[in-house]
Amino acid sequence: MVEKQITGILNIDKPAGPTSHDVVHRVRQITGIRRVGHAGTLDPLATGVLILAAGRATRLLEYIVGQPKTYWAQLHLGQTTTTYDAEGEIITDLPVTVSEAEFQAALPPFRGDITQIPPMYSAIKREGKPLYELARQGMEVERPSRPVTIYTLELLHWSPPLVALRVSCSAGTYIRSLAHDVGAALGCGAYLAGLRRTAVGTLTADSAINLESLTTENWTAHLLPPDSAVVHLPRLDVDAETAGRLSNGQRIPRTPDHPAADLVRVYNPAGEFIGLVTTRENQWQPRKMWR
Repeated sequence: MVEKQITGILNIDKPAGPTSHDVVHRVRQITGIRRVGHAGTLDPLATGVLILAAGRATRLLEYIVGQPKTYWAQLHLGQTTTTYDAEGEIITDLPVTVSEAEFQAALPPFRGDITQIPPMYSAIKREGKPLYELARQGMEVERPSRPVTIYTLELLHWSPPLVALRVSCSAGTYIRSLAHDVGAALGCGAYLAGLRRTAVGTLTADSAINLESLTTENWTAHLLPPDSAVVHLPRLDVDAETAGRLSNGQRIPRTPDHPAADLVRVYNPAGEFIGLVTTRENQWQPRKMWR
């Protein structure tokens, strides 16, 4: 196959150590495809689901980035660090006297729609510079809080100073900030000691391929179809004539039996994914066509 014909989604189980960019670089080496991107950074400390796209499927990454994410998170109570995780320097060290019941009682305010202040050690930019560069210079600047949603926050294991949580949250949530804020609410402090992303949308760690197991011989066997990136969107099936019109950039009427959504994925009579369409003036307008 030539490069332009090889396209799809890879659900990678990232090991601890490499950055997300390191994983992209490794996949480029394995596949021989230069056009590879990822949907949502994982810190070097973290493991688990890292969604990559190869070839033309990179055009669909934006629709994965905003999907809810699920994590296993381990908190170390009694200490805070400069980075809010185990890679930073310890700032405070306090005894842990909180009980399991008190810990559970501290969690409800962190469920639902909340606001977070991102950590200084983050890639968010201020006047063109990533915050982590300023942090490495010993600077701390004001960061505006941002809204996020915590769908699930559940205690899995209680063995202080280490506790494990299951967190399901909206895109843009910093689990490091969540760990830090929970520790602050308890009065003893906490940092993120371990993190594993177990799901991004419908793609889970159970179906992910270990990066170490991916080879030049087997990677295509793990390549998911491009529409795996948009499977969360409602589906619209159309006839051959309509599929042709959409593929040529023409609008089609929206009818009452069509999905009640502003953005849908479209398939032709052969069941082939032909692209995404959005609503405009009660019509479907091609948004990002595939065929």
